[in-house]
Amino acid sequence: MCINFIPAPRSVFTTDLNWPEPTFEYPKETYVSYRAPIRLIAPDSDVAELREAMFGLVPFWSKDTKISRHTYNARTETVGSKPSYRVAWKKRRYALVPMAGFYEPDYETGKPTRWRIERQDQDIFTVAAIWDYWRSPDGSGLTSFSLLTINSDDHPVMGRFHAPGDEKRSLVIIPPGHREGWLNAKDKEAESFLTPMPAAEFTARPDPRVPPNRR
Repeated sequence: MCINFIPAPRSVFTTDLNWPEPTFEYPKETYVSYRAPIRLIAPDSDVAELREAMFGLVPFWSKDTKISRHTYNARTETVGSKPSYRVAWKKRRYALVPMAGFYEPDYETGKPTRWRIERQDQDIFTVAAIWDYWRSPDGSGLTSFSLLTINSDDHPVMGRFHAPGDEKRSLVIIPPGHREGWLNAKDKEAESFLTPMPAAEFTARPDPRVPPNRR
């Protein structure tokens, strides 16, 4: 599913999201193991905060961070039962990941071509995620996250991506009016937010990766 996305630029946090501007630096594109800003509510707080987090969830029980190579996406159908995610889900560690767009492979020509998925109006959007906190053997802490995905075999936009025969998946978009509700969802309430991406609001276009020596 999604292994690469464009985090919201620092300049729009106060204007488009009405959130504080991040106090840390992060890359213009996020890949697995990269850092990006997410919004969450810590267990000892009732107030949402921005936090620097690694893409690829590292469960609290993990011995190292290598597991993040396999935990960057969590299926909504099994997030409550898979060992890597179930504790974070049970503890309602929900997060929002602000994005300008994300990438998926299109196989229309027989070979994968990178396509960019974004809003029709190119506004920033927020994606549902779960997070966890891991402490390394040296005592340092790490917040990490996994993007939630949903089946999209019949989706007008997302149904074209991934290899032929593979299940089609989509990120879960949390619209502006539901962001705080998602972060504060209780038990079964969270499931009501896990709906398909609104097709009329999103579009996709080819956006091949350009090698560094050709930029």
